[in-house]
Amino acid sequence: MFVRIVKMSLHTKHIAEFREMFDEKKHFIRNSEGCKLLELYQDKQNPEIFFTYSYWEKESNLENYRNSELFKNVWAKTKTFFNDKPYAWSVDKKISLN
Repeated sequence: MFVRIVKMSLHTKHIAEFREMFDEKKHFIRNSEGCKLLELYQDKQNPEIFFTYSYWEKESNLENYRNSELFKNVWAKTKTFFNDKPYAWSVDKKISLN
């Protein structure tokens, strides 16, 4: 399993619309093949900064999602909210705190 972390910085005026869109689409994303977890975080110091964390069984599952119409539509809309370049990392989960 690996983790995908995406950092996004949004214009303040788009935050409410972004959160509404995320709430509408999160169930579809979570039901993508191989997706085990999807969470959204908002920075405590800068409310314009958000992070998504998603856990995937295999990299091919993430790639299949990234090539889906769902992703293309969500990402196209999300990009219009940015006030800075997004950053993404794919990392291997090494330790579980459970």
